[in-house]
Amino acid sequence: MLTDRFLIEFDKALRTLFAPAASLRQRPGSDEPEASFSDHERAHAGALMRINHVGEVCAQALYQGQALTCRDPQVRQALEKAANEETEHLAWIEHRLSELGGRTSLLNPVWYLGALGIGIAAGKLGDPWSLGFLAETERQVEAHLDHHLKELPSQDNRSRAIVEQMRLDEIAHAETAIRLGARQLPASAIKAMRLASQTMTHTAYYL
Repeated sequence: MLTDRFLIEFDKALRTLFAPAASLRQRPGSDEPEASFSDHERAHAGALMRINHVGEVCAQALYQGQALTCRDPQVRQALEKAANEETEHLAWIEHRLSELGGRTSLLNPVWYLGALGIGIAAGKLGDPWSLGFLAETERQVEAHLDHHLKELPSQDNRSRAIVEQMRLDEIAHAETAIRLGARQLPASAIKAMRLASQTMTHTAYYL
């Protein structure tokens, strides 16, 4: 029933935004000793991990929106599998933020609703375009994580381990989307996605 589906999806949103995330996999870097930081280094690492947390919140919403409008059961299953891995990323980052004395973004509900709308719109264009959007999103996330690996304090091995595993998972998600028939997005769409990502990144660093 439509009401049941709405309640299930609404519950997913509440869990993403307000409940602690859980992970079946061991948290990357959990065996690494905690590093010593200056106040600036700790604040910078916390802000970078907050940005990554926002990215994972948006990923949950994107996958949810795309799955809602997906036509192919195989594609929907792939989206749900990727969403589960993104939930693990949320759990890892939340734990690391706590260790760093940081916090999640104050604008997470805004990021979530915006990404959900984009996911639904992408899904309505058809599965090949939706998968193309997913693949391009993951390519941009991979580049973003590469940048964070350079930006994180060199001694922050715990954060680095988390970001590196996330990077590997995002690469796998992009490859899955391509294998399932993703179309290449127009250059204008790719540019718009990059501009939106830059806006989110700059805002989430502080908020």
